[in-house]
Amino acid sequence: MVGTYKCPGCGAPIEFNSQAGELVCSYCGTHVDVSKMNSETDKYDCVVEDLEKEDAQYGDFDSYKCSNCGAEILTDENTSATSCSYCGSPAIIKERLRGQLMPKSLIPFKHNREIAKDEFRKWTKKGMLTPACFRKEATIDSIKGIYVPFWLYDYNVHVDMMANATKVRTERKGNTEYTHTSHYQVNRVMDCSFTKIPADASEKMPDSVMDKLEPFNYNELRKFEMPYLSGYSSEKYNYTKEEMNYRAESRARGYAFTECRNSIIGYSSVNVVHSNARLQRLGATYSLLPVWILNYVFKGKQYMFAMNGQTGKIVGELPISKGKAAAWFGGVFAGVSALLLLLGGILG
Repeated sequence: MVGTYKCPGCGAPIEFNSQAGELVCSYCGTHVDVSKMNSETDKYDCVVEDLEKEDAQYGDFDSYKCSNCGAEILTDENTSATSCSYCGSPAIIKERLRGQLMPKSLIPFKHNREIAKDEFRKWTKKGMLTPACFRKEATIDSIKGIYVPFWLYDYNVHVDMMANATKVRTERKGNTEYTHTSHYQVNRVMDCSFTKIPADASEKMPDSVMDKLEPFNYNELRKFEMPYLSGYSSEKYNYTKEEMNYRAESRARGYAFTECRNSIIGYSSVNVVHSNARLQRLGATYSLLPVWILNYVFKGKQYMFAMNGQTGKIVGELPISKGKAAAWFGGVFAGVSALLLLLGGILG
């Protein structure tokens, strides 16, 4: 079933407002606390019926009916929250948010759509060779706020490390300088604890991009409640906590080795010759983290702009206009040539 939250004041679709931190009706201005909306679903939550899936026409997509305008809403099997492409009404697919698919927590969006669009505009201006068509409003309007599925892992790590180290000192006697090198074998044993190591569990989101969007402030994690998703998109996880465990273990091991190595100080040189880590996973929780995403194609190549919906951190790659690049290099060449001719005339 698909759920659409309705305003208790006027009955219009109501969405989570990241600036207010609660649901706000864009028609009559009514504010509703997330917890209140979630606890009074009989009063506020309108459930609309599924439409029959037509495999021949829609393939792997499921079809639902928008409760606001009656248009069809098409989703793939991973979507758990979306909106009507005709009227923009939010739609939450409840069966993909229940049982094992129910997140334990989420971080609500703090930056809204207008802020994300404004940050995108500022970001594109940093590229002198960015094509002008890339900044068109039609491109910017396709930006989407998505709650991305993550597993957050807790680990205890025991590290044994052995290193060869040296201390070098010099002294001068008369006109002679002497260098004294002392050699040491250094052993370290360290116990480390790490909490909430994130691993992106969506097959659509590039791990390299999601990793660069870190860190998130996990002090702002909230208990999962469906109304937070109203007005945004979200996806259920594609990979289980066991399938993503290797990524979290690798990061926990790397963090532990770094902490242990950084504890070896006061030497002129340090060469780690042996290290070993034993990991104990304490738990893994399913959480949704906020990301603004804009996918675009330029000259047949795909690009992605991503912004952390909590902190505003930006990750992306700007396309380069060959025409602008040629003009820029031509201008530089002409300027250098003119300078050389001028200098030649002065020196001649």
